[in-house]
Amino acid sequence: MEKHYISSEHLSVERLAYIVENNVEIALSEDAKRRVVECRNFLDRKIETSKEPIYGITTGFGSLCSVSIDKDSLSTLQKNLVMSHACGMGDEVPSDIVRYMIILKIQSLCYGYSGVQLKTVERLVDFFNNGIYPIVYQQGSLGASGDLAPLANMCLPLIGLGEVRFKGERMSGEELCKCMGWEPIELASKEGLALLNGTQFMSAYSVWSLIRAKRLNVWADYIAAMSIDAYDGRISPFLRPAHTVRPHKGQLDTAERIYNILQGSEIITRYKEHVQDPYSFRCVPQVHGAVKDTVDYVEKVVTTEINSATDNPIVVPEEDMVISAGNFHGEPLALVNDFLGIAMSELASISGQRTYQLISGKRGLPAFLVAKPGLNSGFMIPQYAVASVVSQNKQYATPASVDSIESSLGQEDHVSMGANAATKCARIIDNVYKVLGTELMNAAQALEFRRPLKSSPLVEKLLDEYRKIVPFVDVDRVLYTDMAKSIEFLKNNNYEL
Repeated sequence: MEKHYISSEHLSVERLAYIVENNVEIALSEDAKRRVVECRNFLDRKIETSKEPIYGITTGFGSLCSVSIDKDSLSTLQKNLVMSHACGMGDEVPSDIVRYMIILKIQSLCYGYSGVQLKTVERLVDFFNNGIYPIVYQQGSLGASGDLAPLANMCLPLIGLGEVRFKGERMSGEELCKCMGWEPIELASKEGLALLNGTQFMSAYSVWSLIRAKRLNVWADYIAAMSIDAYDGRISPFLRPAHTVRPHKGQLDTAERIYNILQGSEIITRYKEHVQDPYSFRCVPQVHGAVKDTVDYVEKVVTTEINSATDNPIVVPEEDMVISAGNFHGEPLALVNDFLGIAMSELASISGQRTYQLISGKRGLPAFLVAKPGLNSGFMIPQYAVASVVSQNKQYATPASVDSIESSLGQEDHVSMGANAATKCARIIDNVYKVLGTELMNAAQALEFRRPLKSSPLVEKLLDEYRKIVPFVDVDRVLYTDMAKSIEFLKNNNYEL
């Protein structure tokens, strides 16, 4: 069986997604174990010899940082921290995102700057490998002192509290320990803070959204190509010389992909009476391309984040330091999740406009893409539904990162709202699947009215695969099931040229 060893080596977004999506078993490398043990030993010595209070280790938290804690109560301090901070609200976080949270927390702790016990990290590895998903809630993090509330809910089962989903059942942390034959972890000094401080909730959503954004960008090009041919569009907007004079990478890549997808089409090469297409067709390279460039930038930031130690204080044995700083602050992720949400909202917006054009009774296509409009409403209302989703995305795309609310009696006086940015970006991504799936349904329907002319081999192959699950609409039938199947088609298939 394939196994991934957690280490301090670079972890790519694609590799992380592969591990999570393919249920790859994980284990700690010897280097990771060494780093964790050496850091813990250093911290224990530091606590014994330090005459000064160390934030979060021998003091209270947040605005209680000036309250000193006696050595006999350090473990209780950490347990109390986890219990008191587990204040998540709202909908449950999906299990696949919880899996990202767990492995990202393990990765961050294994750099050896967090001061945790090895057995604590190993228990998290056991969670991941055994399909144990702590129940975490989507609301409650300000994205400032890390993702305190969601990470606290995630870590409660380590100490025999909270709830998990395991083998299809919901059970308490206490029941889980009995089922697995485990003793609850007794947290050592600093451990609760190391587990709760960090950006793993935001990062998990960021990786989930980013992976799907990359896949959707490819889908958007394929679907746009089908729509262009179905609309009897022109190939000239995709010729390379038009883009070398404005050489944004995403624009160049999009134009090349669309051009290549349409090679061999009988429709694209025939004479056109119209000299221009609407922007939603003609400007695909410019719009899709800008989205691709955004995704590339977001990936750089997210990759840096998931390869970082993001708790506080940072324990640095090689410098003989315990540094109270702010690596848990989610501003980098807040900004890029807002940016990614805006970009993906635009991808849905231009797709929605192509759907609108396809049903408008232009270019020789029947109104609403049915042979007998009037008696049949055809594809009238799918476009309504798309319009509502596109509009909702515009509302979700309002930046969360521009907001801040003072907390912890003013100690935490500027927060990132990165968790809100990340969760609403994920909702936008879900909506993009809906919009592109509906465009595919419309483009496939419209293309049938071009017969006997054929589109390109690549477009015809896509159409053949799609027709295995969604047949041509001759007369009115229930369409919401076709729309749902279209969405699942996109989610279950990854296209690349």
